[in-house]
Amino acid sequence: MSELTRIPAPDGVAPAAAYSHVVLGTGRFVAVSGQLALDEDGRLVGEGDPVAQARQVFENLRRCLAAAGATFDDVVKLTFFVTDMAHMPAVRAARDAHIPADRLPAASAVQVAALVGPEFLMEIEAYAVLGG
Repeated sequence: MSELTRIPAPDGVAPAAAYSHVVLGTGRFVAVSGQLALDEDGRLVGEGDPVAQARQVFENLRRCLAAAGATFDDVVKLTFFVTDMAHMPAVRAARDAHIPADRLPAASAVQVAALVGPEFLMEIEAYAVLGG
């Protein structure tokens, strides 16, 4: 596990949602490309269902992190790309199932016009720091 310090919002900077404003880390940097709701065989999981897609995306992130020797405890930044901000409650629920409230990484959420295919409702990328 990396040595990470989460810094709360500085005076005068109010958080818009649940996330850490700043995360300091030492160690090796891991970048995980944006993950989609695809299963092991490359099939879409949860057509039209943001809850199912969010769960699959976080499972894919977990697997990618594990391949690098990391866990969600090592994540310092998540970026959420959604085709509709109405999907964010599903994204947050999936995130919260993997990351406790006291270990939230820095985060950004962006609504996009489209992803790589119209069937995808979200894409999420992660950055982690290993070791200290």
